[in-house]
Amino acid sequence: RMSTLVRHAAGGGRLYTKGASELVAALCSSYLAKDGSRQPLDANMMEEIMQHISGMAGHGLRTIAVAFCDVDDVEAVRGLEDAPTPEMALTFIGVLGIRDPPREEVPDAVRKCQQAGITVRMITGDNLLTAKSISREIGILTDGCAIEGPDFRRLDPDGQKEVLKTMQVMARCSPQDKLTMVRRLKEMGEVVAVTGDGTNDAPALKEADVGLSMGITGTSVAQEASDIIIMDDNFSSIVKSVLWGRSVYDNIRRFLQFQLTVNVTALITCLAGAVTGFGTPLKPIQLLWVNLIMDTLGALALATELPTPDMLLRKPYGRNDF
Repeated sequence: RMSTLVRHAAGGGRLYTKGASELVAALCSSYLAKDGSRQPLDANMMEEIMQHISGMAGHGLRTIAVAFCDVDDVEAVRGLEDAPTPEMALTFIGVLGIRDPPREEVPDAVRKCQQAGITVRMITGDNLLTAKSISREIGILTDGCAIEGPDFRRLDPDGQKEVLKTMQVMARCSPQDKLTMVRRLKEMGEVVAVTGDGTNDAPALKEADVGLSMGITGTSVAQEASDIIIMDDNFSSIVKSVLWGRSVYDNIRRFLQFQLTVNVTALITCLAGAVTGFGTPLKPIQLLWVNLIMDTLGALALATELPTPDMLLRKPYGRNDF
């Protein structure tokens, strides 16, 4: 939640609050009617408000509730770290639905990640219905399950690991939930990459095998805690980083295989000649030629190959694979 205090010239003030719809509505004891009067917020009106919230969220809208309360002791309110408190009895003003459509390239980028053997999970603070709608639209939520952060938090470690096997969406997620999820996945032997842009995301970014922060909207704390900074804040750039990462990895493998093959073969040949007494078949100048000319040019050719799209069609290597 976020609150703003507006002082009155005659003394006192009015505290305006916005935040997650369900949480703000739960703090309200009255609502603002069409004629501007305050009416008691009974169970029927609360149910109607929740139906509006669910309807907006089901269409992929992010919902924010707005409320207010009048205060007499302004200084006491300013001292609150998490204003307002449940005892302050807010007056409900309304619900706003914000449409934040995903970028056009995101569904294709998600599909490419899934083809590459990468499990994409959405971790968000949004309403569960909103998260489900958006995740289905971009192809994340298919045959898996969606869960809310408080429900995940109440599970024991073994239960969390069991849920993570099929979980594709976590809504109403706190930074601690995100960190816990990363730890559980690593305990399961998974290689974990996490994206984040806020200061609260720093622990999860640090804990993950690969932390990816946003270059435009990301805070300096998140960027310092991450391993990679996405300069354009675009999910499709993650696909490019995976493609280039696999290319560099394959090039290193080819380089090592080439060097080991040439040098081990030369070593065995020279050793066999020395042991049998027939002399070394390769002279020093020949070995120098192999190392300076053949090895150098061949290794450069293998180590500088550009990535190809078919690299995203195979499964990733394991944590301890070579």
